[in-house]
Amino acid sequence: MALIELRGVSKIYRVGEEEIRALDNVDLDIQEGEFISIIGPSGSGKSTLMHILGCLDSPTHGTIQLDGTMIQNATAVQLAGIRNRKIGFVFQFFNLLPKLNVLQNVELPMVYAGVATRERRDHAMKALKLVELENRSRHRPLQLSGGQQQRVAIARALVNNPKIIFADEPTGNLDSHTGEAILELFHRLSQEGRTIALVTHDPEIAAVTPRRIEIRDGKIARQVDAKLAGLDRIRPAAPAVPPAQ
Repeated sequence: MALIELRGVSKIYRVGEEEIRALDNVDLDIQEGEFISIIGPSGSGKSTLMHILGCLDSPTHGTIQLDGTMIQNATAVQLAGIRNRKIGFVFQFFNLLPKLNVLQNVELPMVYAGVATRERRDHAMKALKLVELENRSRHRPLQLSGGQQQRVAIARALVNNPKIIFADEPTGNLDSHTGEAILELFHRLSQEGRTIALVTHDPEIAAVTPRRIEIRDGKIARQVDAKLAGLDRIRPAAPAVPPAQ
């Protein structure tokens, strides 16, 4: 069984008498431990798909199964609980609270979940260690570089040990060198067994994931397995060893 299964999912908005199909009869499986990208131009439906996959919105039609539970008819309160337990989010803008230090920002999801103080601190420090920022735990966000702030946001997404992490344009606010370092961090987390979905409009970013889902006009236009297509660019192939002379 897949970690997430969508069957016949549509999202329809009505503006006056006009019907807008942001998603149109989408079927999709995401397996536990996968590292995928969801790519499409502005208005393609990729953000709507992420919102539904991430329990930020509900479909108009269709079914969604997350970790063995059908959730398409969940209430807003139930969806909030599912998000807090099973899903982590990383966004283009880091959404860190400037008055809190790094450790306190990472602790926030556990505060909302009612986790005890000492346990929160322990889990937050472990998450910061995963992103190699445990030595910055007492710094304020504005004392960090953009890349470090994004690492804090990733630690916050990891702290509840979610089933899946959604990263929406996670390098869009970073320079190219720092963006590559963040993608490398996602790759490392994937190798450790995390399930990660990158949402992007950038083909170069999408190309680093082993599987790419292309969205156009609310439909899945194509799915590409980068390894089968010979496009695996996460790690460059080792140079061939020349024959002995």
